Amino acid sequence: MTSHTPLDAQDIGRVLNEALPYMQKYDDEIVVVKYGGHAMGDEGGARSFARDIVMLEQSGINPVVVHGGGPQIGQMLSKLGIKSEFVDGLRVTDKQTVEIVEMILAGSINKQIVGFINAAGGKAIGLCGKDGDMVKAAKVSRTKRDSDSNIEKAVDLGFVGEPDKVDTKVLDTVLGKELIPVLAPVATSVEGDTYNVNADTFAGAIAGALRAKRLLLLTDVPGVLDKDKNLIKDLSIEDCRRLIADGTATGGMIPKIETCIYAIERGVEGVVILDGKTPHAVLVELLTDGGAGTLIHA
Repeated sequence: MTSHTPLDAQDIGRVLNEALPYMQKYDDEIVVVKYGGHAMGDEGGARSFARDIVMLEQSGINPVVVHGGGPQIGQMLSKLGIKSEFVDGLRVTDKQTVEIVEMILAGSINKQIVGFINAAGGKAIGLCGKDGDMVKAAKVSRTKRDSDSNIEKAVDLGFVGEPDKVDTKVLDTVLGKELIPVLAPVATSVEGDTYNVNADTFAGAIAGALRAKRLLLLTDVPGVLDKDKNLIKDLSIEDCRRLIADGTATGGMIPKIETCIYAIERGVEGVVILDGKTPHAVLVELLTDGGAGTLIHA
C-alpha cells in the first residue's frame, strides 16, 4: 500500500470531498466521452483512461465512450502505400480505404479499449454505428474555394458520412445495467454502404440522441485556443460561430466546434473540449471545481 505524508492525505481528502456535489449532479446522468486517436497515446495512458471510465460508472454516472483512430488509420494506410488527403479535417475515403477504416476502428481499437475497461474491473461492450441500426449515415458534402477562379467547387469525400438518424434502442438496453458501451464511428447508409464518420460528429449525434448531461471531446490540445494560443475556458454557441468565421478556429478544430454546436442544439447541456493526454482529465473535468479544457454551452 502506498504511504502518504499527512499533507498528502489531507489533500486527497479535500479532493474527494470536493467531488461530492459533482457526483450528486451527475448521478444517473449520461456522459458521452469521445476518446480521440491522438489522445490514446501510449498503453499506460489508455489503461489510466479506462480506469477513470470505470470510476465514473462506479460513481453512478452512465458513461458512453466513442473513440476515434485517425493516427492508427493513417499508419496502416501508409504501410499499405495509400496516401491520405484531408478536407476541413475530414479524411477523403475511397472504397478500399473505408474497408481499412472499419477494420481498424470497429476491430482492433474498439476491442483494445473494451479490454482495458474490463481489465480495470468494468464491463464494457464494443459496438459500432451498424449494430442494432444505431446510426444511419448520409454522405457528407463539402465545398472548396478554387484559388484561381475564386469559385466554390464541390469536393467528393467518398465514403465519408455524417449521422442522419440515431436509434438509441441498443444503448437504452445497455445503459443503467453496469455495462459501458464503447462505440466505433462506422455507420451504414440507407443504401447499405459503409461510411467513415468523423468521431467528434458521431459522438455529438449520440450525445444529442441520448440527451446527455455532458459530452467530453478528448483531443491532443488543451481546448479551444485564441489567436495568441491561450486557452479559452468558456464559450457560448455565438462565440463559437465567431471563432470559425474570423479564422481563429482552423483545421480539425472546426468539425469539433461544429459538433459542440450540433450537440447543444439537440439538448446536451454542455460540451467540453480538453486534452486527453492530461492524466485523469475526465475526472478533473467532471468531479473538481477547476475543471479542464473549454466548456461550450448555449
